[in-house]
Amino acid sequence: MNRNFALEFVRVTEAAALSSARFMGRGDEKQADQAAVDAMRNALNSIDFDGTVVIGEGERDEAPMLYIGEKVGLGSGGAKLDLALDPLEGTTICANGLNNSISVIAIAEGGHFLHAPDCYMEKIAVGPEAKGAIDLNASPTKNLQEIARAKKCSISDLTAIILDRPRHADLIKEVRMAGARIWLIGDGDVSAAIATTQLGSGVDVLFGTGGAPEGVIAAAALRCRGGDFIGRLVYKDDAEKERAKRMGISDLTKVYGITDLAKGNVMFCATGVTQGTFLNGIRMVHGGAYSHSVVMRSETGTIRYIQTEHRFVDGKPKY
Repeated sequence: MNRNFALEFVRVTEAAALSSARFMGRGDEKQADQAAVDAMRNALNSIDFDGTVVIGEGERDEAPMLYIGEKVGLGSGGAKLDLALDPLEGTTICANGLNNSISVIAIAEGGHFLHAPDCYMEKIAVGPEAKGAIDLNASPTKNLQEIARAKKCSISDLTAIILDRPRHADLIKEVRMAGARIWLIGDGDVSAAIATTQLGSGVDVLFGTGGAPEGVIAAAALRCRGGDFIGRLVYKDDAEKERAKRMGISDLTKVYGITDLAKGNVMFCATGVTQGTFLNGIRMVHGGAYSHSVVMRSETGTIRYIQTEHRFVDGKPKY
């Protein structure tokens, strides 16, 4: 993939973040999501590439979506690329004015992302120091022991980040019994997975079950940052199993490694919407705004943080 695409696509996440940030704390999730979707779609369709959305957003919540299979880009003989995206990851976070909502997009050559159905996924994510130390078939306690061994520390030094959901009650209990610290979050497990790779984030491992599409996006980001990610699809009923089979999932119990989810050369772009540990949120000022983004490439391992000053014309940003 042409490296120039990385900077083209960061304009896409900037557009979605700027649009959704106007609805921060206003309590309307659908309005915030709609603004992000519309802005992302318009920005994608200004780039000269032939794109297909293979991981979309919003189906489970009946929100506005960039749907799976949607064609984007000018399509005039440009590169054929697959996209895994979430215009507003952490919709509830943004609507409630809380931390760590982002706009995110991962890019790969055609056929290099798992076409994950819109179901749940059991996940473990770690940073580079613990790469290869995680196992979905092992208990949380065993995983914590192996992570601590890899990082040359005690379990009591580790912090696990977990979505605060009733389904995680047993998981939370076991992690506490094992002696690790816990950071419970309300939403945003893509940002949480990436935090495991950041020095100084205070996060060592992501445990739990969240959206499968978000799992693919997180895997792409961790590919770029040298981390590790494993996942297994979780189905609530036979209808979800049948949908997975139609999307090409033959082994319904398979544990997916990081390169099963996102293989080949991948790029990852994200822009902060609300203030977070990973990225600063959009700051609105008179006549404009400031955004904070990251652009990453697995091929080179480069990670670029970009702070942009946007000027508004007639109250609207120009990209």
